[in-house]
Amino acid sequence: MKYRIGVENGFEGKTLIWVLDHPGCFTTAEDADSAIEKTHEAILQYAAWVAQHERKPWVDSTNIRLVIEETWQTYRINEKYALVPKGKSGYEVNAWFLDDWKPLTRQEIQRGYKLLNWSRQDFLELIQDLPPHILDFQSPGERWSIRGIIRHVGIAEWWYLDRLNLAFPYESLPSDVFDIIRKSRESLLTVLPGLENKPLVIGMDGEFWSPRKLLRRAIWHERDHTNHINTLLKEVQLR
Repeated sequence: MKYRIGVENGFEGKTLIWVLDHPGCFTTAEDADSAIEKTHEAILQYAAWVAQHERKPWVDSTNIRLVIEETWQTYRINEKYALVPKGKSGYEVNAWFLDDWKPLTRQEIQRGYKLLNWSRQDFLELIQDLPPHILDFQSPGERWSIRGIIRHVGIAEWWYLDRLNLAFPYESLPSDVFDIIRKSRESLLTVLPGLENKPLVIGMDGEFWSPRKLLRRAIWHERDHTNHINTLLKEVQLR
């Protein structure tokens, strides 16, 4: 089975592989060769995840053949949209693939809706019963506590919608982190059906955005931070 992949080099100092036809299927490593090597296993795990939920899973993980569709090198810009020298602070411009230009089909939206729900189920099962002292645990070297990561997931989802001028006012975001992720997700699920076959591409703050990019980023982001929190919880247990 052929799997088209997008290679994003320089993402937070690493390589991120996107399996373009399967939102939420990804892997990261220190360099492109290592990330590509890990992609086979990521596809197998993703196929098993879909099969857990779907009576007729659509992911065929037999005879995996990877095809590099496109490679992107991240870069940083300043407020004047000028390139920032390596090592300097600035806004990181992440991958925009030619694939992102394509409007979402009805089937892709239907599957995306399922993937978002399954991903949220996994996320909530991990966090919903955590006591306050665990939610506020912050491992040395981490940017956020677990509570902060939950908030980040909700704010990011709002931000993705905002890139396409589809978000509710920022001032309407709740203060509680669980309410933030709930409201942002409800908004995304409400908006998603209206994006079917919509050739929408918007440039904002030096980046291109489209419904396809929104969907791949939203599912990836929550699954990535589910793994992140799971790792942190293991650290807590070891202390």
